Amino acid sequence: MDDELIDIIDNRGNFVKIAKKSEAHKHGWLHKTVIGGLKYGDDWALVRQAPDRQDAGQLVSPVGGHVKAGETVIEGLLRESDEEIGTREFKYKHVGTAVFRRNIIGRDENHMFILYEITTPDKIILGNEAIAIERFTPKELKDELAKKPERFGDAFYFILEKFYHDYLPKTWVNKWD
Repeated sequence: MDDELIDIIDNRGNFVKIAKKSEAHKHGWLHKTVIGGLKYGDDWALVRQAPDRQDAGQLVSPVGGHVKAGETVIEGLLRESDEEIGTREFKYKHVGTAVFRRNIIGRDENHMFILYEITTPDKIILGNEAIAIERFTPKELKDELAKKPERFGDAFYFILEKFYHDYLPKTWVNKWD
């Protein structure tokens, strides 16, 4: 794990201190994570996570990562997009912010997700965190979530619960509230 420096924040997003990412995960300290949901019109593109990632083998938003210490959220979005889908050329729209906390792969992840919808005309070139990309119409995504929920990662479900709950099957039970 790259042990970059990140800003630790309070529940309102105010700066508290700078720490290593590993220390933040060890202690459950809240920090910013930028998420980019890739859209093509109404269609969604999701990536299948690499085996060493949090949601290994599951589908999640294509862009997501820690905002580095002193970096703005938009600078983080640009950097993560370049690293994960091979482009800094995109339009973006802020969707919202929510705190996502979970214990996974031996870490106490306490992230303030800052979600954007992004669009790009550029060809997608996946970085090393994803092994495939899949595109879904809204109907296809709803159907797949209902029929094969195990295909999707917890981080993606959290985003749906907070911002796009109409996609979730009627039988879905909210895990994070």
